[in-house]
Amino acid sequence: MNNKLNRGPQPVVRETMSSVVTQQIRDAILAGVYPPGSQLNEQVVADSCAVSRGPIREAIQRLLQEGLLVSKPHRGVFVVELTEEAIEDIYFARDAVEQAALRRIVRSDCRQALSVELMQIAKSMKLAAEREEWAEVASLDMRFHTELVNAAGSKRLSRLFDTLTAEAGLCLNQLLGIYRGREGLVEQHEEIAELIASGDEQQLLQTMNHHLQDPVETIVDAWENERPQKSVSRAATGRRRG
Repeated sequence: MNNKLNRGPQPVVRETMSSVVTQQIRDAILAGVYPPGSQLNEQVVADSCAVSRGPIREAIQRLLQEGLLVSKPHRGVFVVELTEEAIEDIYFARDAVEQAALRRIVRSDCRQALSVELMQIAKSMKLAAEREEWAEVASLDMRFHTELVNAAGSKRLSRLFDTLTAEAGLCLNQLLGIYRGREGLVEQHEEIAELIASGDEQQLLQTMNHHLQDPVETIVDAWENERPQKSVSRAATGRRRG
């Protein structure tokens, strides 16, 4: 089976200006430079990137497709604000894509090598968590799942997953603190890697489903806990103004 673990060196693809700009804007959104709900002004972004507005327009179209931006008629383009329903849908779609990838992987001869690779990522996650470097933990988390999906050797599946990871990355970077509350996070990733090596498809699929449901519950719980605090804060501000 063709997959990334069994291929030799591949031709180097030169990045276009629009792809470089897209990555810069994507990184800025994920880092919170452009907060959720903020408007993206073509000229301001072009000046910041020191390019013409052409590549910015192409980048915006790409990020609209990825779900990081939303276009509002007669108003402009804004950074998306994720809702609970959107988060549930993102992880529902992720589960479908990753389960499809796993079904192919467990039937391939790449699973042992992939397991070793994923274990190394999990080890790096553990070290980052011990240092409380939550942005690095989030990055390694997404890398783990990206490597897993790419190992299936399906360009279309990988392309679908790329779109989902952009939205998932936005969600996780907005709430990096959720990693503190996710007990067993590293162990879950290690278990997935071990099950890939074992070839136990049924247990692997069940474990992945649970693993992807866990962050949804954690994020929703975190938002539920924030709401009373925000309400109290707004009430206090109103009393001070009164």
